[in-house]
Amino acid sequence: MRARVGQAGPVRPPGVKAGPAVSYGGQAVIEGVMMRGPDGYAVAVRRPGGEIVTRLVRRPGPASRHPLARVPLARGLFALVDSLVVGVESLMWSADEAAGEEEKLSRAESALVVVIGVLGAVGLFVLLPTVVAGPLLRSGAGDLVVNLAEGLLRLGVLIAYVWAIGRMPDVRRVYEYHGAEHKVINAYTATGDWSPAAAREQSTTHPRCGTSFLLFVVVVSVVFFSLFGWPNIWVRMATRLLLLPVVAGVAYEAIRLADRSRSPLVRWMAAPGLWLQRLTTREPDDSQLEVAAAALAALDPPRLDPERSPDLR
Repeated sequence: MRARVGQAGPVRPPGVKAGPAVSYGGQAVIEGVMMRGPDGYAVAVRRPGGEIVTRLVRRPGPASRHPLARVPLARGLFALVDSLVVGVESLMWSADEAAGEEEKLSRAESALVVVIGVLGAVGLFVLLPTVVAGPLLRSGAGDLVVNLAEGLLRLGVLIAYVWAIGRMPDVRRVYEYHGAEHKVINAYTATGDWSPAAAREQSTTHPRCGTSFLLFVVVVSVVFFSLFGWPNIWVRMATRLLLLPVVAGVAYEAIRLADRSRSPLVRWMAAPGLWLQRLTTREPDDSQLEVAAAALAALDPPRLDPERSPDLR
């Protein structure tokens, strides 16, 4: 792994390279954006003084390192693990850069934050709904109805959570950077240009967003969990946790399809995820678009010629 930290370079590299569009993704971080490409990832953060600092890490994606990461369903688990690792690394680095030298977290503090976050997510979105839905069975409801109720509870918890934390000023800024990330990627996909000016008119939603992935996880989990009926609570918790990789694999294939297909049926299937993104994204300002553009520019994506690249037409 190689990392480079320095001032953000120009967001519009010279020259035009023709060829197929490369898929890029990313996430919002503290006062910045992480962008992931096929050969590595880059994080751009605006420091308290106003300057943009970037970090480039050369680390190819799982598909180029593991044969199984190219197999449908299995590749979803590899992508999920890679996203978690890269996401946590980027988030911790951005927190240090945005806070300044005197407020940086130690390794132990960073690890504790990650552990608490993972345990909290599992407890809130996996275990809590199955515990709350249990009493419905004693009221005479069938297994399918109880599993459906559990899924609706999980969806309700997810929506309530993202709405509630979005009211916090710091999280609202993260949502704005989330919107900036989508706008810059949408601009690059549509025009080959990722400058703030090109991104300004783009949408803040994207079919491959993690928000859509979470929604698909909720829907797919209802189907898979229903196959096991409604056993005692310990068996339920075990099956929910053990089936998470399978559910994640199917959900990953769903968002890939939503991104690549232009079928009306697929668009209808993807629409709820785009609606949910209205809660996890906000309209960014130009300074936030500049940070997102700097993150993508650090990966040096090819400048594509719309006349020779069918993906841009």
